[in-house]
Amino acid sequence: MVEFRLPQNSRIRVGKTWPAPKDAKRTKVFKIYRWDPDTGENPRLDSYTIDLDACGPMVLDALIKIKNEIDPTLTFRRSCREGICGSCSMNIGGGNHLACIYGIDEIEGDISIYPMPHMPVVKDLVPDLTHFYAQHASINPYLITKSPEPGTEWKQSIEDRKKLDGLYECILCASCSTACPSYWWNADKFLGPAALLAAYRWIIDSRDEATGERLDELEDPFKLYRCHTIMNCTNTCPKGLNPAKAIAEIKHMMVDRIV
Repeated sequence: MVEFRLPQNSRIRVGKTWPAPKDAKRTKVFKIYRWDPDTGENPRLDSYTIDLDACGPMVLDALIKIKNEIDPTLTFRRSCREGICGSCSMNIGGGNHLACIYGIDEIEGDISIYPMPHMPVVKDLVPDLTHFYAQHASINPYLITKSPEPGTEWKQSIEDRKKLDGLYECILCASCSTACPSYWWNADKFLGPAALLAAYRWIIDSRDEATGERLDELEDPFKLYRCHTIMNCTNTCPKGLNPAKAIAEIKHMMVDRIV
Protein backbone atom coordinates (compact mmCIF):
# COMPACT_ATOMS: atom_id res chain seq x y z
CA MET A 1 0.00 0.00 0.00
CA VAL A 2 1.37 3.41 -0.95
CA GLU A 3 0.09 6.75 0.33
CA PHE A 4 1.31 10.20 -0.59
CA ARG A 5 0.46 13.66 0.61
CA LEU A 6 -0.49 15.42 -2.60
CA PRO A 7 -1.60 19.01 -3.01
CA GLN A 8 -5.23 19.39 -2.01
CA ASN A 9 -7.79 18.15 -4.58
CA SER A 10 -5.05 16.92 -6.92
CA ARG A 11 -4.64 13.72 -8.87
CA ILE A 12 -1.62 12.27 -10.62
CA ARG A 13 -1.89 12.77 -14.37
CA VAL A 14 -0.04 11.25 -17.31
CA GLY A 15 2.98 13.39 -18.11
CA LYS A 16 5.63 13.57 -20.79
CA THR A 17 7.23 10.57 -22.52
CA TRP A 18 10.84 10.37 -23.67
CA PRO A 19 11.55 7.45 -26.08
CA ALA A 20 14.70 5.37 -26.11
CA PRO A 21 17.65 6.20 -28.38
CA LYS A 22 17.17 4.64 -31.83
CA ASP A 23 20.19 2.35 -31.54
CA ALA A 24 19.34 1.08 -28.01
CA LYS A 25 19.13 -2.72 -27.73
CA ARG A 26 18.37 -3.13 -24.00
CA THR A 27 15.98 -0.60 -22.59
CA LYS A 28 14.07 0.14 -19.38
CA VAL A 29 11.16 2.48 -18.79
CA PHE A 30 11.23 4.65 -15.68
CA LYS A 31 7.93 6.24 -14.66
CA ILE A 32 8.81 9.06 -12.30
CA TYR A 33 6.62 11.19 -10.09
CA ARG A 34 6.90 14.88 -10.93
CA TRP A 35 5.49 17.85 -9.04
CA ASP A 36 6.61 21.46 -9.01
CA PRO A 37 4.81 23.64 -6.43
CA ASP A 38 5.67 26.77 -8.39
CA THR A 39 3.58 25.78 -11.42
CA GLY A 40 0.27 25.17 -9.65
CA GLU A 41 -0.25 22.07 -11.81
CA ASN A 42 -1.28 18.63 -10.56
CA PRO A 43 1.43 15.98 -10.09
CA ARG A 44 2.23 13.82 -13.09
CA LEU A 45 4.14 10.67 -14.07
CA ASP A 46 6.80 11.25 -16.72
CA SER A 47 8.16 8.23 -18.62
CA TYR A 48 11.81 7.94 -19.61
CA THR A 49 13.19 5.02 -21.64
CA ILE A 50 16.85 4.38 -20.83
CA ASP A 51 19.49 2.53 -22.79
CA LEU A 52 20.77 0.07 -20.18
CA ASP A 53 24.00 -0.52 -22.08
CA ALA A 54 24.87 3.15 -21.57
CA CYS A 55 23.86 3.34 -17.91
CA GLY A 56 25.20 2.14 -14.58
CA PRO A 57 23.53 -0.78 -12.75
CA MET A 58 21.75 1.12 -9.97
CA VAL A 59 18.50 3.06 -10.01
CA LEU A 60 20.42 6.17 -8.97
CA ASP A 61 22.61 5.77 -12.08
CA ALA A 62 19.46 5.94 -14.19
CA LEU A 63 18.18 9.02 -12.36
CA ILE A 64 21.52 10.80 -12.81
CA LYS A 65 21.55 9.84 -16.50
CA ILE A 66 18.03 11.21 -16.93
CA LYS A 67 18.93 14.47 -15.23
CA ASN A 68 22.24 14.91 -17.06
CA GLU A 69 21.21 13.81 -20.55
CA ILE A 70 17.42 13.95 -20.90
CA ASP A 71 15.59 16.18 -18.44
CA PRO A 72 17.62 18.58 -16.26
CA THR A 73 14.46 19.67 -14.41
CA LEU A 74 14.20 16.34 -12.56
CA THR A 75 14.82 16.90 -8.85
CA PHE A 76 16.04 14.34 -6.30
CA ARG A 77 18.49 14.04 -3.41
CA ARG A 78 21.72 12.07 -3.57
CA SER A 79 25.20 12.26 -2.12
CA CYS A 80 27.46 9.37 -1.11
CA ARG A 81 26.31 6.72 -3.63
CA GLU A 82 27.49 4.13 -1.09
CA GLY A 83 24.33 3.46 0.96
CA ILE A 84 25.78 5.48 3.82
CA CYS A 85 24.16 8.92 3.83
CA GLY A 86 20.52 7.95 3.23
CA SER A 87 19.93 10.93 0.94
CA CYS A 88 18.51 9.02 -2.03
CA SER A 89 15.76 7.13 -0.21
CA MET A 90 12.61 6.91 -2.32
CA ASN A 91 9.77 4.57 -3.22
CA ILE A 92 10.95 2.33 -6.06
CA GLY A 93 8.68 -0.31 -7.53
CA GLY A 94 6.31 -0.03 -4.58
CA GLY A 95 8.93 -0.37 -1.84
CA ASN A 96 11.18 2.04 0.01
CA HIS A 97 14.82 1.74 -1.04
CA LEU A 98 18.08 3.64 -1.37
CA ALA A 99 18.39 4.34 -5.09
CA CYS A 100 22.19 4.14 -4.92
CA ILE A 101 22.28 0.48 -3.86
CA TYR A 102 19.08 -0.79 -5.48
CA GLY A 103 19.76 -2.53 -8.77
CA ILE A 104 17.78 -1.79 -11.90
CA ASP A 105 17.66 -5.52 -12.61
CA GLU A 106 15.89 -6.19 -9.29
CA ILE A 107 12.59 -5.06 -10.82
CA GLU A 108 10.98 -6.70 -13.82
CA GLY A 109 9.22 -4.49 -16.31
CA ASP A 110 8.79 -0.75 -15.96
CA ILE A 111 10.10 0.92 -12.79
CA SER A 112 7.84 3.39 -11.00
CA ILE A 113 9.56 5.89 -8.71
CA TYR A 114 7.80 8.09 -6.17
CA PRO A 115 8.94 10.16 -3.19
CA MET A 116 8.74 8.54 0.23
CA PRO A 117 5.15 7.55 1.12
CA HIS A 118 2.90 9.90 3.07
CA MET A 119 5.42 12.70 3.43
CA PRO A 120 4.97 16.32 2.35
CA VAL A 121 6.68 16.75 -1.02
CA VAL A 122 9.04 19.66 -1.64
CA LYS A 123 9.47 18.90 -5.33
CA ASP A 124 9.50 15.77 -7.49
CA LEU A 125 11.27 13.02 -5.48
CA VAL A 126 12.29 15.28 -2.59
CA PRO A 127 10.24 14.83 0.62
CA ASP A 128 10.15 17.35 3.46
CA LEU A 129 11.93 15.60 6.36
CA THR A 130 11.73 18.51 8.82
CA HIS A 131 9.27 16.74 11.12
CA PHE A 132 11.15 13.44 10.85
CA TYR A 133 14.41 15.07 11.96
CA ALA A 134 12.65 16.94 14.77
CA GLN A 135 11.33 13.63 16.12
CA HIS A 136 14.83 12.20 16.06
CA ALA A 137 16.14 15.24 17.94
CA SER A 138 13.38 14.89 20.53
CA ILE A 139 14.80 11.62 21.90
CA ASN A 140 18.11 13.34 22.78
CA PRO A 141 20.36 11.23 20.53
CA TYR A 142 23.55 11.77 22.50
CA LEU A 143 25.23 10.59 25.68
CA ILE A 144 23.73 12.03 28.88
CA THR A 145 25.79 11.65 32.05
CA LYS A 146 25.74 12.89 35.64
CA SER A 147 29.09 11.58 36.83
CA PRO A 148 32.19 13.79 36.60
CA GLU A 149 33.64 13.71 33.13
CA PRO A 150 36.63 11.35 32.90
CA GLY A 151 40.02 12.62 31.94
CA THR A 152 40.20 10.63 28.72
CA GLU A 153 37.01 8.89 27.61
CA TRP A 154 33.85 7.15 28.79
CA LYS A 155 34.94 3.52 28.78
CA GLN A 156 32.74 0.60 27.81
CA SER A 157 33.26 -3.16 27.96
CA ILE A 158 33.39 -5.21 24.78
CA GLU A 159 30.18 -6.97 25.82
CA ASP A 160 28.31 -3.71 26.38
CA ARG A 161 29.59 -2.33 23.09
CA LYS A 162 28.23 -5.35 21.22
CA LYS A 163 24.74 -4.54 22.49
CA LEU A 164 24.74 -1.49 20.24
CA ASP A 165 25.29 -3.52 17.07
CA GLY A 166 22.22 -3.34 14.86
CA LEU A 167 21.26 0.04 16.35
CA TYR A 168 23.97 2.61 15.70
CA GLU A 169 24.12 1.80 11.98
CA CYS A 170 20.87 3.68 11.25
CA ILE A 171 21.47 6.34 8.56
CA LEU A 172 18.16 8.22 9.05
CA CYS A 173 16.99 7.55 5.50
CA ALA A 174 13.36 7.42 6.78
CA SER A 175 12.60 4.27 4.79
CA CYS A 176 11.28 2.49 7.88
CA SER A 177 9.09 5.27 9.25
CA THR A 178 7.54 6.09 5.88
CA ALA A 179 6.71 2.40 5.35
CA CYS A 180 4.83 2.22 8.67
CA PRO A 181 1.01 2.55 8.51
CA SER A 182 0.94 3.59 12.18
CA TYR A 183 3.28 6.44 11.29
CA TRP A 184 1.06 7.43 8.35
CA TRP A 185 -1.93 7.67 10.67
CA ASN A 186 -0.26 9.32 13.68
CA ALA A 187 2.92 10.99 12.43
CA ASP A 188 2.20 14.03 14.57
CA LYS A 189 2.29 11.99 17.81
CA PHE A 190 3.88 8.58 17.11
CA LEU A 191 7.68 8.89 16.99
CA GLY A 192 8.02 6.17 14.39
CA PRO A 193 10.51 3.30 13.96
CA ALA A 194 13.61 5.38 13.19
CA ALA A 195 13.34 7.65 16.23
CA LEU A 196 12.47 4.76 18.54
CA LEU A 197 15.38 2.68 17.25
CA ALA A 198 17.66 5.61 18.09
CA ALA A 199 16.01 5.98 21.49
CA TYR A 200 16.67 2.34 22.33
CA ARG A 201 20.29 2.70 21.21
CA TRP A 202 20.85 5.33 23.92
CA ILE A 203 18.64 3.69 26.53
CA ILE A 204 20.80 0.56 26.58
CA ASP A 205 24.15 2.33 26.24
CA SER A 206 26.05 1.38 29.41
CA ARG A 207 27.72 4.80 29.51
CA ASP A 208 24.44 6.73 29.52
CA GLU A 209 23.02 7.75 32.90
CA ALA A 210 19.57 8.97 31.89
CA THR A 211 17.78 5.66 31.29
CA GLY A 212 14.91 6.50 33.65
CA GLU A 213 14.38 9.93 32.15
CA ARG A 214 14.45 8.53 28.62
CA LEU A 215 11.81 5.93 29.47
CA ASP A 216 9.71 8.59 31.20
CA GLU A 217 9.72 10.62 27.98
CA LEU A 218 8.40 7.63 26.02
CA GLU A 219 5.66 6.80 28.54
CA ASP A 220 2.91 8.16 26.35
CA PRO A 221 -0.12 6.64 24.59
CA PHE A 222 1.21 7.71 21.19
CA LYS A 223 5.00 8.18 21.21
CA LEU A 224 5.73 4.47 21.72
CA TYR A 225 2.53 2.47 21.92
CA ARG A 226 1.13 3.28 18.48
CA CYS A 227 3.47 0.59 17.16
CA HIS A 228 1.39 -2.46 16.23
CA THR A 229 4.33 -4.63 15.10
CA ILE A 230 3.29 -4.60 11.44
CA MET A 231 6.98 -5.22 10.60
CA ASN A 232 7.09 -3.02 7.50
CA CYS A 233 9.93 -1.10 9.12
CA THR A 234 12.14 -4.15 9.49
CA ASN A 235 11.28 -5.55 6.08
CA THR A 236 12.19 -2.33 4.28
CA CYS A 237 15.33 -1.20 6.15
CA PRO A 238 18.16 -0.96 3.58
CA LYS A 239 20.74 -1.53 6.32
CA GLY A 240 19.11 -4.75 7.54
CA LEU A 241 18.23 -3.33 10.97
CA ASN A 242 15.27 -4.38 13.11
CA PRO A 243 13.39 -1.35 14.48
CA ALA A 244 10.40 -3.52 15.44
CA LYS A 245 12.58 -5.54 17.82
CA ALA A 246 14.02 -2.37 19.36
CA ILE A 247 10.52 -1.02 19.97
CA ALA A 248 9.45 -4.32 21.54
CA GLU A 249 12.47 -4.19 23.86
CA ILE A 250 11.52 -0.69 25.00
CA LYS A 251 8.00 -1.94 25.78
CA HIS A 252 9.48 -4.78 27.83
CA MET A 253 11.57 -2.30 29.78
CA MET A 254 8.44 -0.27 30.47
CA VAL A 255 6.75 -3.35 31.92
CA ASP A 256 9.80 -4.38 33.95
CA ARG A 257 10.05 -1.00 35.67
CA ILE A 258 6.41 -1.31 36.78
CA VAL A 259 6.81 -4.87 38.06
